[in-house]
Parts: sequence; structure tokens; C-alpha cells
Amino acid sequence: MTSRSAAVPAASRRQFLALTGAAVATTALGVAGCSAPETTSATARPSSRSLTKIGLDYPFTQLPLYSTLVKLSTVQAERHGISLLTTSDAANADTQASNLHTWVARKVPAIVSFPMVFEAAEPIARQALDAGLIWVTYGGSLEHQSADIQFSFRKGGSLLGEAAAKWAEEHLGGKGKIAFLTDSTIELGRERTQGMVDAFTKLAPGVDVVAQEQAIDPDTGLARTNAVLAKHPDLNLVLGVTDAAAYGGFKALQQAGRAKDDARTFVGGQDGAAPSLLAVKQGTFYRASAALAPKDIAAAIVDVPRAVAAGKADPGVQVPIALVQPDDTAAIDDLLAQNA
Repeated sequence: MTSRSAAVPAASRRQFLALTGAAVATTALGVAGCSAPETTSATARPSSRSLTKIGLDYPFTQLPLYSTLVKLSTVQAERHGISLLTTSDAANADTQASNLHTWVARKVPAIVSFPMVFEAAEPIARQALDAGLIWVTYGGSLEHQSADIQFSFRKGGSLLGEAAAKWAEEHLGGKGKIAFLTDSTIELGRERTQGMVDAFTKLAPGVDVVAQEQAIDPDTGLARTNAVLAKHPDLNLVLGVTDAAAYGGFKALQQAGRAKDDARTFVGGQDGAAPSLLAVKQGTFYRASAALAPKDIAAAIVDVPRAVAAGKADPGVQVPIALVQPDDTAAIDDLLAQNA
């Protein structure tokens, strides 16, 4: 596998890379729970019986999905007698590096990490493997890893783009204006972005792309959509790389005076976040979400490290994704129940 790099400011990247060789931070994240003797041999990783703690390093704590994942993953881990540790990275790459170094030094037996800067995570992942720990990459792949958890990145974007293009053809006669809320910083974001942009522009060439703005959270989605609306008040469609960003766009359009059920407006996102799902169910102009089931993700967070510890071949997983629209009431209710 090849490593993936993210586009972050050079200064931040230098700081992050510097931390990979720095002394271990002293942040108190809890003592590792591996009952087998500690070892520095990468071949002596935790066994399925000795795997008593898993560290979940999910840096984007501002996303609605975060708290749901922590809750469901904790329950899933407890079923197997495993404790779940979490970091508090606050979407800061330097803080993430420090927290991961602490876990490696304390020999947390299995680490599931969603790297903000993939190329800078490589040496930390290698240190984890050299220390006999399990490293699972969430949301992409590293060269140095035990396994990965991926999410049909491009497929999710394509499903959303195709649905929006079909709607534009049926309701706008194939004309109008669209803004994309995108992400270029990580593999997941780049793949989702390309999937939705390529699918939409191929199928709806008559719709003008008036903006592609970086946004993954509600506040940024709101601000960026407001900026687009200042120039294009007749904007018809907003598609988001996350439901969180798209929901910010949804609120911006409402604040600009757009009726919740406006017949010439379409907003859609990706992830299956509860506020977005509820808006879809209620028949608003938030019309679609390429949704992941939180229970599937939580299961992967726990089961992939367990599979590695058990020595199973090909322990990584591809979490399925499915488009939900207003008619998919049963699927939406099930996803909302998982997010409760």
C-alpha cells in the first residue's frame, strides 16, 4: 500500500513532523491494558485474549458522528471485555501527534487512528508496529499498518452526485447553479469530493458550478454557503463532502429566506448525520444523504483490531454506504435510532 498525504499548511506540517521525533508527551490518557508481557518485537503483537484495551483516535470531535461513534464503540468493546480509550485532538494535527506518541509509549495494545496528516502518521504507525502494537488506519491506508477501515469513499460521493443530477434534470430542466462543499486534506475527503463532482458534472452538464469551497463542519458550511449566496442568490444546489457541512449550507439557505420545502432547491451530504437524516425525513429541500450506519463503523473499530490479534487474513473492512432519500423511511428511522 502507498501512503497518502494531506494538504495542510507547511508550518503545521513541520510542527507535526517534528513531534514524531520528539520526547513523548506526558498527557494522561490512561494505562495500557495488555496482560501479556511487554515487548518491542513487532512479531509479538497482542493476542485475542490479551487485547483488553483499544484506543480510538478520532480527531474531528466537532462532527456530530463523533459522540455517536464513541458511545457505540464503547458498547461494542465491552461485549468483548475490552475498554475503549479516546483522544481529545480537537482537530489539531500537533495535538494528535502528541496523543499518539503517548499511546505508543504506554503500549496501548491496539490503536485505531484517523490521521489528519497521513504522511506524518507513517513514522508513528511504524513505531507502534515496532513496539508490538496493533495499528489500524481509519479512513485510508498507510504503508505501516496492521489493517485499515475504509468507507467506499468515492462510491458515496458518486451516489450523491448521481441523485442530485437526476433531480436537477427532473426539476430544473437540467439548468441551474450548484456549489460543492469539499475537502482536499485527507484521502477520504478527496475521494468523496471527486466522486460527487465527477458524477454530477457528467450527468448534469447544463448546471453551472459556481463554487467549490473547503468545508467539513456545520459552521464552515454555513459561512461558505453564505459567501456563495452573496454572489449567487439564485443558487439551486449544495452538495457536501459531509452531512455536517451540507447542513450548514441548508441553514444558510433558510436564513437567506428559502422555504424549507422550496421546490427548486436541493441539498445533500455524506455520512448519515442525524440532523440531516431528520431533515430528509421531514420532506425539506435537504433531499439526500449517502449514509453510513454508525453500528457498522463501531463494529469495525472493535472487530478489526480483534481480527488482527487473532491472526486472521485480510482483517481490514470496507464499511458499506447507501443513499437515503425521503421515500426511504424505514432506513432513515433505523439510522436515526442508531444515532440516538
